[in-house]
Amino acid sequence: MTAYSGVFDSLGLREWCDAGAGGGGPLSMADLVARARGQNADAQVSLWDAPFPSLDALHKACPAIPQARDLTKGLENGFLSIKDVLSYGLDPLTQPLSWMLRNALAGVEAVPWWIMIPLLLAVAWGAARSLQVVALVAASMLGLAFIDHYDYAMQTLAIIFVCAAICVALGVPIGIAMSRNDGLRRGMIPVLDMLQTLPPFVYLIPLIFLFSVTEPKLYGIAIILYAIVPVIRLTDLGIRLVDEDVIEAADAFGMTDRQKLYGVQIPLALPNIMAGVNQTIMMSLAMVVIASLVSAPGLGVLVLRGIRNLELGVGLVAGLGIVILAILLDRVTKTALARINAAHRG
Repeated sequence: MTAYSGVFDSLGLREWCDAGAGGGGPLSMADLVARARGQNADAQVSLWDAPFPSLDALHKACPAIPQARDLTKGLENGFLSIKDVLSYGLDPLTQPLSWMLRNALAGVEAVPWWIMIPLLLAVAWGAARSLQVVALVAASMLGLAFIDHYDYAMQTLAIIFVCAAICVALGVPIGIAMSRNDGLRRGMIPVLDMLQTLPPFVYLIPLIFLFSVTEPKLYGIAIILYAIVPVIRLTDLGIRLVDEDVIEAADAFGMTDRQKLYGVQIPLALPNIMAGVNQTIMMSLAMVVIASLVSAPGLGVLVLRGIRNLELGVGLVAGLGIVILAILLDRVTKTALARINAAHRG
């Protein structure tokens, strides 16, 4: 007699429970251990040792109640039943992402280093306007090239550039819409909370079933979903923090909503928006390493190789390269943010 058999007997549900008994599935590990010790797994259980009334515990007392594995199997079967429909609808919508990632990767591989590195330095100078930051970028990229990690680093940067650009292109308008519509904000907050708290590996599970592993959009979508949250939140926050007196002054000058948005609110919210862009870039870098599990190229491949083959040196050097890229991206975006803040204060 199991822990909860008496409960079902007292409720008069024994006949229903027995009617739901099937041929019996495989024994659980607890039952196998109990049999190995010469114990009866169905012996009377004291109140002190009574298990939590979970699905598996209740199933032992009443076979009509499904087990936990039935729940997970049902969820899997439900997803697989709509997989083809989802793939049919999502494939054409997400195919441009594959094209962008393929072209970006092909571009960084086709352009020689003596053109690409000066181009990166020019981008760093245009964003930061700091010789120290430019020197840091130059030293870091030359160092990565010296240890033959240049190609891997450029692949990682190409993926980050595409995914972060899409995050900004989608996230800023969503953040603006949230700041102007309280109902939309209330609906989006739970979605953003889920995206922000969901473990990175979980993003890959449904995508593996929907798309081919050879498609770049598989890891591109995972990176975008993981990294888009900060730019949405901080855009919404930045526009909401614009001083009401400034908005009233804009109204007094007869500005339309569009003029107020582009002429007043976005410029004043730009420091917060740039902070969101900085965090989005950092989260893209974190996810692109994990995405190496599903064929994403770059330094993450070397980290994965170090883990799989127990090559300590390969993993550590690749990890150092990722740290260097993180520092470069962080310094460039933060210096650009500081320059914008200084311009606003001036």
